Amino acid sequence: MTLPPTRRVIGPVARAGERTYRPRVSFEFFPPKTPAMEESLWQAITRLAPLDPAFVSVTYGAGGSTRERTHRTVKRILDETTLKPAAHLTCVGASRDEVDEVIREYWETGVRHIVSLRGDPPPGEGGIGGVYVPRADGYANATELTKAVRGIAPFEVLVGVYPEKHPESPSLEHDIDVLKQKVDAGATLGISQFFFDLDAFLRYVDKVRDAGITIPIVPGIMPVTNFAGLKKMAAACQTAIPSWLGNLFDGLEHDAETRRLIACSVAAEMCAKLQEQGFEDFHFYTLNRADLVYAICRVLGVREVSPAPAEAAA
Repeated sequence: MTLPPTRRVIGPVARAGERTYRPRVSFEFFPPKTPAMEESLWQAITRLAPLDPAFVSVTYGAGGSTRERTHRTVKRILDETTLKPAAHLTCVGASRDEVDEVIREYWETGVRHIVSLRGDPPPGEGGIGGVYVPRADGYANATELTKAVRGIAPFEVLVGVYPEKHPESPSLEHDIDVLKQKVDAGATLGISQFFFDLDAFLRYVDKVRDAGITIPIVPGIMPVTNFAGLKKMAAACQTAIPSWLGNLFDGLEHDAETRRLIACSVAAEMCAKLQEQGFEDFHFYTLNRADLVYAICRVLGVREVSPAPAEAAA
């Protein structure tokens, strides 16, 4: 009797576990509002720092509402860790001179990465999703801001990209034209808005490359445990939520542990599939929580970096 040949059927996560190269990862944090939130933030930073991220970004609230907290968090990261902070900076609520002063202060402090964003209106003027009106004495958009940053010092300038187009953009083609302007102004890397439609993201990257834009485009990954909160965020930035994702979380409103398991599974599979498409950089929106992101990084082959012999002996 002749036995059929053995079939080896494994999924993208298992294939990710067989890879020997180490992708690059980066993490986004937001500045804490309370002492308890500050403790949670630093627990997350302490947990993820040994993974040796390329950089960690610190957000800027709508209308510049977290400006001072952002600066304090960036300064503490510089003072107390070996991480490379990427400070978010927006055009909102400040004059050109005020923004330029912040840029110079960051450089003098030791910051070498800035995330250049237009920003959202202040909460009293619509907040996220509201109509943006630039100040007469301020920078009008992220392109102008990027040019200003690069004109002051040779920062690495990171900019946002929108695989399903920016909510205010008339078309995806217009969005890509704007990205080209940002690159011409000095942008060195694009970080995508979070997404769940992999095909839409891949089509977007193809269009970007067809337009002659060569800077790295890094997928932004958000592990989701609060589906109701996700729907609000997705509505504000017009990110599509596929029906299959809603089905996975249906009926789990009071089952946080199962939601966490599903969130980790979904994000890990997304990243593993993107690896198979050639992506080697991943940016995680951590929401100041480390456990799911740490587990996903393990799937991707990212391990804690061992200290050098001299450091270990110290």
